Amino acid sequence: MAGPSAAARPIAVVLAPALVSLFPGSTMRINVHAATVDQLIDALDARWPGMGDRLRDSSPSVRRHINIFCNGERLGLGAPLPDGAEVFVLTAVSGG
Repeated sequence: MAGPSAAARPIAVVLAPALVSLFPGSTMRINVHAATVDQLIDALDARWPGMGDRLRDSSPSVRRHINIFCNGERLGLGAPLPDGAEVFVLTAVSGG
């Protein structure tokens, strides 16, 4: 019989169109298994190499121009993700 982590529902990740356009073959929506935002970024980077560098800086933290939201709350790298959550990875919008 599978352990409890095997039964965990995947996280639904919705990526900003600007990110999708940078990674050929990527999609705006993907399901991943992750317990934290950092693990979510690792899963995206494993699928599309280089995406992790676009989302996370060397400090490490989420890059300033990237916003990651779950349940209306902006999240940092260590934030836990509930099973079955929907997470939005958005790029900052600026104008002039």
